[in-house]
Amino acid sequence: MIDRPAEGVHEQPRRTPWPREGLVPPPTDDHAQGDDAPDDRRSRRNRHVAKRQRNGALSMLRETVIILVSALALSLVVKTFLIQAFFIPSPSMHDTLIEDDRILVSKLTPGPFDLRRGDIVVFKDPGGWLNGAEEVAPTGVNKVVRDVLTFIGLYPQDAGEHLVKRVIGLPGDHVVCDEACVAGGPLTVNGVAIDEPYVAPGAIPSDVPFDVTVAPESLWVMGDNRQRSLDSRFNMAKPGGGAVPIKNVVGVAFVTVWPLDRAGLLRNPSATFEDVPDPS
Repeated sequence: MIDRPAEGVHEQPRRTPWPREGLVPPPTDDHAQGDDAPDDRRSRRNRHVAKRQRNGALSMLRETVIILVSALALSLVVKTFLIQAFFIPSPSMHDTLIEDDRILVSKLTPGPFDLRRGDIVVFKDPGGWLNGAEEVAPTGVNKVVRDVLTFIGLYPQDAGEHLVKRVIGLPGDHVVCDEACVAGGPLTVNGVAIDEPYVAPGAIPSDVPFDVTVAPESLWVMGDNRQRSLDSRFNMAKPGGGAVPIKNVVGVAFVTVWPLDRAGLLRNPSATFEDVPDPS
């Protein structure tokens, strides 16, 4: 028999456990961090974004430094062993090279490659060729910046102690300019008269007579603008008899890079010397 509640008596409804008197309901997610939680979350996000930005900036700076250091190191290696830049300060090589032309010089010659007659060479003053002439040097910060750029090869090396001329005679060659040559005729190398298409318009092969046999390990050099070039002819009374020691040669000029309207290769005039025999 099933007990039934007495008539007029009703079951009490089941009470939920919350809220109970004197107790606080558990916090919801929205209130888990208190009333200032949204601001805290924004702050954390901002800090995270700022950290990411700092890390990105540091990473970019690190990569930039690595690239710059690598480029400078490569430039220094190239300048030391392969190529160096120079500019032309005088009219002695007209019209092949004119004032302020920028040229690149291959330092592989002399070295892995041999010097040839007709090469345009840059060489260190053997002694007194420049007559003590000095350029107006930069000072202060300009000097420091220029010295650094020159050292790493990013600035053309000046001609303060260097000259640029064309090789006419190799070691042992017999180079002569006689009376006929002084009158406008060709000079001879090992008895063969040479036609020099690179000589400046209006210039003659030489207005100074000479008869030399080039010393061992030396070169006989002349400017293309023969009447405006203080070359081997005018230094015969100095050590070496006007010849340039090969050890003084920095390298062979192979291209003009500036100004752009004069940019181009500097080719060896091989046809000029093709009939010249080796010295005997």
